[in-house]
Amino acid sequence: MSTPPPHPGSDPLPTRGRAVTARRLAVALALSLSALAMSPPAHAAQATATQAPATPATAAHATATHAPQAVAPQAPRRADLPAGTQFYVNPDSQVAQWVGANPGDSREPAIASRIASQPQATWFADYDPDTITSQVGAVTSAAAANGTTPVLVAYEIPDRDCGGLSSGGAPDVASYDSWMQGFAAGLGGGPVVVILEPDSLSSTDCLDAQGLADRDAALSQAGATLHSADPDARVYYDAGHSDWHDPADQANRLRAAGVTTNGDGIFSNVSNFETTSDEVTYDTSVLADLGDAALHAVVDTSRNGAGPSPDQNWCDPQGRSLGTAPTTGTGDPLIDAYLWVKAPGESDGCADGAGVFDPNLAYALATD
Repeated sequence: MSTPPPHPGSDPLPTRGRAVTARRLAVALALSLSALAMSPPAHAAQATATQAPATPATAAHATATHAPQAVAPQAPRRADLPAGTQFYVNPDSQVAQWVGANPGDSREPAIASRIASQPQATWFADYDPDTITSQVGAVTSAAAANGTTPVLVAYEIPDRDCGGLSSGGAPDVASYDSWMQGFAAGLGGGPVVVILEPDSLSSTDCLDAQGLADRDAALSQAGATLHSADPDARVYYDAGHSDWHDPADQANRLRAAGVTTNGDGIFSNVSNFETTSDEVTYDTSVLADLGDAALHAVVDTSRNGAGPSPDQNWCDPQGRSLGTAPTTGTGDPLIDAYLWVKAPGESDGCADGAGVFDPNLAYALATD
């Protein structure tokens, strides 16, 4: 793939406050007990007891009957992401292309050493059913050749971003299912991390009850399709971030979309700036609410070194910095990895078009 497609920037939804609870100490017990009991139905109706009066779309999460289409039998859960896993550095990323084209630029040394050298996710956000298999295969085969694990972002859900700066997606669920089959066909047979549809479960205000049920079905089917194509794929579902939805609410959204049957875990903080400590606490709470000891989490730390801006500006805010470099060494058995899912220096849609590399943004992140 030449120039990666645009990346997302989460639209500013009304903040529901930090509903992170003080249950971190009880998580191990909660997860152990949950392993002895039957997990909640994969498509249980999503409760809203902890929320304020909901918008119509949020209310749909509470009242709609989720009846996803039939999915392939669940594949066995993956083992934990091995300690010391080396993630793939894409030589065709936008930042790598900029570094190669600007050797005399005063910003180049900092951008090259602190950003271009780090493994980052490769995004697939264009609806291109005829070429998606070869695009994915080019990345996975290159990663396999050098013994690294690629991180791939599938970002083609219908009604993507609810019409925001990163709007787009497949025209309908049937087209999405077909696109996902093509995506999965490019995975090969090696280890791969799939970040499945950022914001797809957190940003649903544009969907009515039927649209929400269709989305849940599509995401559940996607997880089954990915696992069927590659037994070594690890598929993570959208958990938003710590300053968005209440953990119990997000767990219900995740459960309805099939994470307990067709996922390996959750991801949070994609394209956002919340601190790692807040995300770990939040993710731990979401996992406890899901009650499935096999599920873990990954956190996007690409731009959270300074935390969120004081005014909670999410769109190319100034004064932010790079976070912890990608690693499986998180020190927490529930957190599989810190990843750079959002590529540092690629715009949220304010400094430039969404997903366009801006060297000024990159340099600021690399030097703050």
